[in-house]
Amino acid sequence: MGIEVTSVSRKEQPAWKSGAAVYVITQEDIRRSGAVNIPDVLRMVPGIDVARIDANTWAISIRGFNYRYATKLLVLVDGRTVYTPGFSGVYWDQQNVPLENIDRIEVIRGPGGTVWGANAVNGVINIITKSAKDTQGGLVVAGTGSEENARGLVQYGGKAGADGSYRVYANYFNTANGALADGGEGVDGWHGIQGGFRSDWTLSPQDTLTVQGDYNGSSEGQALSVLFSDHLPRLNTFADKIRVGSENLLARWSHHFSNNTEADIRVYYDRYRRFDMGLNTVNTGDVDAQYRFHFGDRHDIVAGVGYRITDQAFAGGYNLTLGSGSRRDNLGSAFLQDEISLAKTVSLTVGSKIEHNAYTGFEYEPSAQLVWTPSVRHSVWISVARAIQQPSWVENAMQLDLSAFPIPGGGFGVAQIRGNPKIQAVRLLDFEGGYRSQLSRCLSLDLTGFMSHYSDFETLEPGPPDLTLTPAPAHLVFPTIYDNLAHARTYGGEAAVNWNVTKQWRLSPGFSFLQMRVTRDPESQDSTVEATPGDSPKFQWQLRSLWNLHRNLQWDTSAYYVGTLRGGPTASGPVPSYTRVDTRVGWRIGEVTELSVAGQNLLAPRHWEFTDGLFINPTQAERSFVVNLTTRF
Repeated sequence: MGIEVTSVSRKEQPAWKSGAAVYVITQEDIRRSGAVNIPDVLRMVPGIDVARIDANTWAISIRGFNYRYATKLLVLVDGRTVYTPGFSGVYWDQQNVPLENIDRIEVIRGPGGTVWGANAVNGVINIITKSAKDTQGGLVVAGTGSEENARGLVQYGGKAGADGSYRVYANYFNTANGALADGGEGVDGWHGIQGGFRSDWTLSPQDTLTVQGDYNGSSEGQALSVLFSDHLPRLNTFADKIRVGSENLLARWSHHFSNNTEADIRVYYDRYRRFDMGLNTVNTGDVDAQYRFHFGDRHDIVAGVGYRITDQAFAGGYNLTLGSGSRRDNLGSAFLQDEISLAKTVSLTVGSKIEHNAYTGFEYEPSAQLVWTPSVRHSVWISVARAIQQPSWVENAMQLDLSAFPIPGGGFGVAQIRGNPKIQAVRLLDFEGGYRSQLSRCLSLDLTGFMSHYSDFETLEPGPPDLTLTPAPAHLVFPTIYDNLAHARTYGGEAAVNWNVTKQWRLSPGFSFLQMRVTRDPESQDSTVEATPGDSPKFQWQLRSLWNLHRNLQWDTSAYYVGTLRGGPTASGPVPSYTRVDTRVGWRIGEVTELSVAGQNLLAPRHWEFTDGLFINPTQAERSFVVNLTTRF
C-alpha cells in the first residue's frame, strides 16, 4: 500500500493516499505470474476484463463495454499513448514490451481524463519500464512450450560515461495456432521480432534525460469471413495474413528547481504500418510539458500543456473505406490540478483538462477527489469526475459492407455501416469512493464502489436504402449510421486483499461486481444497443498464491473466475463462465540463473473466452505449458 504511483496525479504519491481506485502490478508479480504477454499479466487486477479472442487478439476493458475494439480505456507505455486513433482502441499484439524490462504497471479503474485527456474514460493502464541504471549487465531468456513455441530475449546494459546508463535488447517470439470449435487447429499463429534501446543520463544534480526507442515487426494469421466490396455479393472465408511494422522514439527531460519545484518535458514520435483488412499507416508526433510547484503551505499544483499531430492513411480495405483515405488531426490540451491540504489528515484535489480535437472542438474534463487519512493504517476517499470518449475516424467517416442477402423480386442487398461527420463525444459522469486499510502487519484491504452515467452513447441508426450502381452489379444498400441516441448506467465494486499468511506464503484474493444497463432514447431505432452489457461479465474473482518453498524454490498459483457472457452487439454468441488455473514453479540455480516451468488453463483442454461477430473467426484458449531459462551476467 505504500508503493509510489505517478498515474493518478502525474506526480509521485503513495498509493494509499491517492483518491482513485489504483492497483499496481510489480515486476515480482509479473515474474511469478508465469505469463508471457501483457494481457495475461493484467488478469490479476480486479475489475479488468481480459478476454482472448484468438492467439493474437484480445478484448480488454475496465468496468464493462468490452469488445475487440474497446474504446473507453487509455493505455500508455512510459507516458506514450498507444491507442490507435483510427478507432480509439488498442492493438494488443503491438504492445510487446519485454516483461523482464517492466518496472511496474499502474492501473486506474475509473476516469483519468483530468490529467490524461480523452479516452481515459473507464480506466488508465500505464506500463512503466525500468531505468537503464537498473538493468546493468547481460540478460538472456530462452523459452519454449506447447503454445509459445519459442521465445528469446538477449539484452545488455552498461555505463555511458560517468553519468549515463544504457541498455539494448532484441526479442523474438513464435506463438502456435489456437484451437477451433472441433478441436482442430486454427490459422491464428504469429511470430515477430522486436529490438530497442534506452539510455538514462544525469546531466547535473538537477537535470535528468531519458532517450529510448523500439522497433517491432510481426506476421500473424487470422481466419476471416468477409465481403469483398468490389466482388459482391459473395462471402469470402479465407486465411488472412496480418503484417505489422512499428517504430517509436521518446525523449524526456526533467529539472528540479532549487525552490522545490519540478519541470518535465516529454517528446515522442510513433509510427506504424499495419496490413489488417487493408493497409493502415499512422504517424504521430507529441510534445507534452508539465510544471509542479507549491503555493503557500497548502497547495501542491501540477499544470501542463500538450500538442499532438497525427497523420493517418488507409487503403486497400476488403470491405472498408475511410473517407478520402487520409486525414491529419491536431489535438491541443492544457490541464491544472491542485492538491489542497484542508487539514493534517484531509486533502482535496481539484482540477480539469481542456482539449480541442478535430471532431467535436473544445471538451473539458474536471474532477475532484477528497482523501481522509485518519491514521497511517487507514484512508477513505471519494471522487467525482467527468470524462469523454473522443470520436474516431471510423465513427466519423467509415463505410463498411457488413453482409449481403437476397431481396424479393431478384437481386441482392448489402447491409452497410456508415460513419457520421456529426458524431459527438460519449460523456461520462462518474461517482466513486473507497476504503484502504492496513488491518495488521500481514493483512491489507482495498475496497472500491462506483456509479457511472454515460450520455450520448453510440448507436447505429437505420438510414433510407439507396440503389448503388458501382461497384457492379447494381444492388440496394441498407445503411446503418453512427449516432448518439442512447445512455448507459453502471454500478459495482472491486475488492483486493493481500495476506501474508507466513513469511514464505502470500495470498492475494480479488473480486469485482459489475451491473450495466444501456437504454436507447425514444427516437432511436437501434435494436441491438441494449444488449451491450452481454459482452461483459457481471462477476469476476481472482486468487493468487505466492509460496517460497525454499530459499531457491518458488511455487505460485493463480485462479481466475469469469462469469457468463450473454453476447452483445459485436459477439457471435454467448460464452459460458469459466475458471482458469495457472501455476508456476521457479528454481533459482546459483545467483544468476533461474529455471521455471508454468502451466496455463489447467482445468480444461480448451475453452472460449470471447466471440467476435465482426469477421474474425475466434479460437479457444488451450491448456498449455511453457519452460523458461533466464541467465544474467
